Amino acid sequence: MLLAEGNQSTGATLTLLGFSEYPDLQGPLFLVFLTVYTVTVVGNLGMIMTIRISPKLHTPMYFFLSHLSFVDFCYSTTVTPKLLENLVAEDRTITFIGCIMQFFLGCIFAVAETFMLAVMAYDRFVAVCNPLLYTVVMSPKLCASLVAGPYTWGIVSSLILTYFLLALSFCGSHIINNFLCEHSVIVSVSCSDPYISQVLCFVIAMFNEVSSLVVILTTYIFIFVTVIKIPSAGGRQKAFSTCASHLTAITIFHGTVLFLYCVPNSTNSWLIVKVGSVFYTVAIPMLNPLIYSFRNKDVKESARKLMNHSVQFCSRFVFPKEI
Repeated sequence: MLLAEGNQSTGATLTLLGFSEYPDLQGPLFLVFLTVYTVTVVGNLGMIMTIRISPKLHTPMYFFLSHLSFVDFCYSTTVTPKLLENLVAEDRTITFIGCIMQFFLGCIFAVAETFMLAVMAYDRFVAVCNPLLYTVVMSPKLCASLVAGPYTWGIVSSLILTYFLLALSFCGSHIINNFLCEHSVIVSVSCSDPYISQVLCFVIAMFNEVSSLVVILTTYIFIFVTVIKIPSAGGRQKAFSTCASHLTAITIFHGTVLFLYCVPNSTNSWLIVKVGSVFYTVAIPMLNPLIYSFRNKDVKESARKLMNHSVQFCSRFVFPKEI
């Protein structure tokens, strides 16, 4: 059995080179990535807390946004801590099981985010094109199903790809020229034929990208046609503003993915792949809560009220009134 052969490699140790070719930049990069990760954690957890606490934000749109923030937080936490560790530690090794687990979890959240953005596009489509039926169509049961779908398919995709990675055997040099365990870099250090695993990865990745983009483009075509028919300029501007944050997040996410797909397969492209991977795995999870908080009036008002209540609550303990 191929899986049995691959299991002989489970005790192997891999080395993540990361950005070790730039020793003078290790300290500055650590500070930059630590700052980014801190903003990511605070931003996404803050977004989830704000949506859950504020009754004004208990709508389908913000329900999906809270799950997008959860996915971003989990995805960043899967990758960034190991990246930070490798920037300050001389030992950049990772166990084979640790590498596979990082890929498995990262794949789940990457696929989930791809389709969560598509689900949010459908939500905007119903809100703009069928506003009178919005609360009826976007029922709690449908919202729960739409959220469960990306998680379920993310787990299924990750299980398939991980199974065929475990079917490979690894021997000789286990040096990975990246800072995270992606599918391409894992199969690059395999000493068995990775053809089936590579084909499956390509098919699943193309299916995810094409199907999610078809949903997004189709819904926004209908949204655009509907908005153009709105007679008042104020109405058109309000309709476009409800989609602006989502369109920005989609453009950044899918733009980065398509850019990485278009990188030529050459030795000189590894740096481009690393930079693209940093943006994809570290920067985007930080940008999403910033995009939605800065461009969304309801989120800003709810966050401001929550912060004011927190400050008042804390001040009662720090500066208690004299009786």
